[in-house]
Amino acid sequence: MTSPTPGPPRLDALLSPRLPSPLQEVHDEGFARHGVRLFLKRDDLVHPDLPGNKWRKLALNLEAAAGRAVLTFGGAYSNHLRATAAAGRLLGFGTVGVVRGDELAHRPLNPSLARCAADGMRLHFVDRTTYRAKASPEVLEGLLSRFGDVVVIPEGGSNALAAQGCTALGRELAGEVDVAAVACGTGGTLAGLAAGLDAGQRALGVPVVGGGFLAGEVARLQREAFGGPAGYWSLEERFTFGGYARTTSELDAFADGFEDRHGLPVERVYVAKLLFALTALAGEGAFARGSRVAAVITGTP
Repeated sequence: MTSPTPGPPRLDALLSPRLPSPLQEVHDEGFARHGVRLFLKRDDLVHPDLPGNKWRKLALNLEAAAGRAVLTFGGAYSNHLRATAAAGRLLGFGTVGVVRGDELAHRPLNPSLARCAADGMRLHFVDRTTYRAKASPEVLEGLLSRFGDVVVIPEGGSNALAAQGCTALGRELAGEVDVAAVACGTGGTLAGLAAGLDAGQRALGVPVVGGGFLAGEVARLQREAFGGPAGYWSLEERFTFGGYARTTSELDAFADGFEDRHGLPVERVYVAKLLFALTALAGEGAFARGSRVAAVITGTP
């Protein structure tokens, strides 16, 4: 009787993520005066190169890719592109990043894209019209003909496998808090987080980009990942501050103050907007007194 052929090593065995990520209570007057306890779910500490929700969204996708080159999409400051490039460097597979904005091709790379290139990612810049049509058969066929045998992962890594991977985040918070909140770009983390929580808990998503499309995206991802709605979730869409990667003096001042009070560097594209939103909601009485609210810290500055 022959022994079964062993399968490929799991990513967690190869990269040793720190799971479950720590859950830390912080005493912040903006919450305490309203009888609300604030916790930080430190997913930024999961892995130095694939922090937080990037690990959770990529792990199953990369296991499915089984060592083939990966092509994915993002903007000039995409944490997802950086995490994918880092995974390619660490695990030895090729990566291609399709970047929104063909005007960037003739400019010096910003630190985020420079990190991607240093990790071996081939950067392919496309105009914004083409980028909006990135899921169309015509655009995908053109990319596949250009880059060959690659596995395509969508923008932000959000697909059914990503949502399934993010259920572990909800399971780690099961029974620990009343509300689990996360900043949202493409909806995959929220879809899985809600599915992993216990009955009686709720997930709250804070979009960092406008357009009103995320509710439909989260619902679609849950259908594809779980066959239908899973868990209780909602969106709070008032805190985009002008759109993705945009800020205001008010948001900057808030993030600076939070950093000073708690000694925690605040990532500005996602986490600053999440913490600002939760502080404002606590002040509005959106959380009952005695509520335990967790903010998922999804990335590092």
